[in-house]
Amino acid sequence: MAAKPSSLLIFQPRLNLRLKPFIFSSSSLAFSIILRIPFPKASFFGNRKFHSSLSAVSSAQSTGDGGNGGGRSGALSPTLVTEELQKIDVNPPKGTRDFPPEDMRLRNWLFNNFREVSRVYGFEEVDFPVLESEALFIRKAGEEIRDQLYCFEDRGNRRVALRPELTPSLARLVIQKGKSLSLPLKWFAIGQCWRYERMTRGRRREHYQWNMDIIGVPEVTAEAELLSSIVAFFKRIGLTAADVGFKVSSRKVLQEVLKCYGIPENMFGKVCIIIDKIEKIPLDEMKKELKVVGVSEDAIEEMLQVLSVKSLTKLEEILGGGGEAMSDLKQLFSLAEKFGYSDWIQFDASIVRGLAYYTGIVFEMLFQGFDRGGKLRAICGGGRYDRLLSTFGGDDLPACGFGFGDAVIVELLKEKKLLPELNVEVENIVCALDPDLQGAASRVATILRGKGQTVDLVLENKPLKWVFKRATRINAQRLILVGSSEWQRGMVGVKDLSSGEQREVKLDELN
Repeated sequence: MAAKPSSLLIFQPRLNLRLKPFIFSSSSLAFSIILRIPFPKASFFGNRKFHSSLSAVSSAQSTGDGGNGGGRSGALSPTLVTEELQKIDVNPPKGTRDFPPEDMRLRNWLFNNFREVSRVYGFEEVDFPVLESEALFIRKAGEEIRDQLYCFEDRGNRRVALRPELTPSLARLVIQKGKSLSLPLKWFAIGQCWRYERMTRGRRREHYQWNMDIIGVPEVTAEAELLSSIVAFFKRIGLTAADVGFKVSSRKVLQEVLKCYGIPENMFGKVCIIIDKIEKIPLDEMKKELKVVGVSEDAIEEMLQVLSVKSLTKLEEILGGGGEAMSDLKQLFSLAEKFGYSDWIQFDASIVRGLAYYTGIVFEMLFQGFDRGGKLRAICGGGRYDRLLSTFGGDDLPACGFGFGDAVIVELLKEKKLLPELNVEVENIVCALDPDLQGAASRVATILRGKGQTVDLVLENKPLKWVFKRATRINAQRLILVGSSEWQRGMVGVKDLSSGEQREVKLDELN
């Protein structure tokens, strides 16, 4: 009998021998061909037909010859494919994404940063169903989201929708838990959202969204804390105030203007939804929409004047200093200075946000010198929504939060060349030098995995050249070879793939 190869000899370039190749039997090869290749409509066995695979087995067992005049008694025949299968479109549905390993590594990196920032700010993670009642999103969301819902009637005749955002689900959960909750709540979530909208760069029909929400705090300190957490995230990933920044305003600014012209409060949400389109549609069209909902010509001109204001000083000249809007905004900018992010924030009265449930401070995080006309959309946005719970039949609680999508930030990081290199990394690759030692190699892998190490176990009989190539591709730190002579002595061959150092190690000392 030929001697089994030693793992240390295998390490020497001159003695690198190919491992024994895997031999397919003719029967296994034929079976794989039968499974993979569609047959023409003519019967494979001439005129003989089986109504099902079970009847074929029954016939084979009753005749004792497989039903084909020969072969093993009782042998199973594969189910016949009698029609061509239509080739499917292998691309994901329009506006959606696959996440192969390299993209999944990037997604995990991004989500880990979301989670770490949330953790250091003392937030707890929650999640909700992707599928919710349609009513949750059409009561107080705004026209745009109504038009973009993926909604349908399920088999129980219930109207349901894929969630377009996370805040209504959060509100539902808070109402469900009721008085069992201890306020304030500091919750965060990372969830997939769906909107049927026109696709542009950074805008898809599905995206993942990071939300942070504070429930039960009426003071502007809550908004200041949320803005601070977003700044902390950007600093973690290498962006500065020169790259991105907040535009901040308050819904109360617009509310004070409308009160002067007798616009009823129940019209306020509709007006805000229209105003949010200020840079999306022509000005004349926006004025026309405002008139349709009952806003007078004078009120429209006054609103447009206020919306053009970019400083708190100018706003105070128009509104005076005694209103809630000015008080909230002054406090927020004062807190921003104390938190240390005052250079990340500026006032812009045109920010109102397009969702009807906002009631106070609102903000958007923008890029490229705060230029909303840039190539990408806003990175994130949020604000205060003190009266959301009552729209679902609950008792209102003071609340504020933000939503931060995954698509735009990735595009921005690409543009800034700040995407990290995220290569797959495995600590060990383990390979048996002989098919008889595959079980021994499995044992080695189990020992290392039990110690918390990552192991890629070679599951087939492969040439050593292939093993080295795979080790390079997965950035393995060590190659562990299980050879016959070493294994008999309770040892394995270990090669450090960065230094080239190689040695034998006892199995109980392997770590």
